[in-house]
Amino acid sequence: MLKVKQFRYDADNLGYLVYGTESGVAIDGGATDSILAFLGERQITLKYVVNTHDHHDHTSGNAALLEATHARLLGRADLSDGGQIALDGGNIRIIHTPGHTEESRCFHIDKVLFGGDTLFNGTIGNCFSGDIEGFYHSIRKLMELPDETVVYAGHDYVKASMAFAKRLEPENRAVGAFLRGYDPKHVFSTLADERKINPYLRFNERAIEKLLAKLRLPRETELERWQSLMSIE
Repeated sequence: MLKVKQFRYDADNLGYLVYGTESGVAIDGGATDSILAFLGERQITLKYVVNTHDHHDHTSGNAALLEATHARLLGRADLSDGGQIALDGGNIRIIHTPGHTEESRCFHIDKVLFGGDTLFNGTIGNCFSGDIEGFYHSIRKLMELPDETVVYAGHDYVKASMAFAKRLEPENRAVGAFLRGYDPKHVFSTLADERKINPYLRFNERAIEKLLAKLRLPRETELERWQSLMSIE
């Protein structure tokens, strides 16, 4: 069974090591020293280095990890939508999620999703690609995963995202409950949590429809509600 270790770096960036008994994969491995120390302590070989997207704060550790190990960097050509990365008898599934950037991707194993800057804990990433409708379809794809799926994000934006969610839905008690359980040493949510607290997954909820009506924003279709939510600052 594959395991997951979370690493914090550069204040709010979160990187990960997925590992088995013999080998591992670094996802957005900016915490190079900590990752290499962890590998050495457990005598695990780093087999691959991958990124959720190509922004520098996520790729900054690639060179150091590759120099210190015999790992292989998997790029766009290796990470096609629906493909898999085999590791110690387990498989990591690749999910192409354009929106934050055109090449954005998530990684899924068992009941764990690495959301990168596509899906944070309580919010989503900025749509730097400009493809808002594509981003909607990416989030829709992730929403098909089971409620018990654990979401590991590319940044710890929990406090800011919960402040925004509370502003949109001041009567949503789930927001406060989630924030009370927040642990900066282990940052995660489940998709069940996200459906309760994340406005960008709640576009079909009555409270969000009422908010959009109050703001006089388009809300007739699901896509319109999504686009309207994306326009709120």
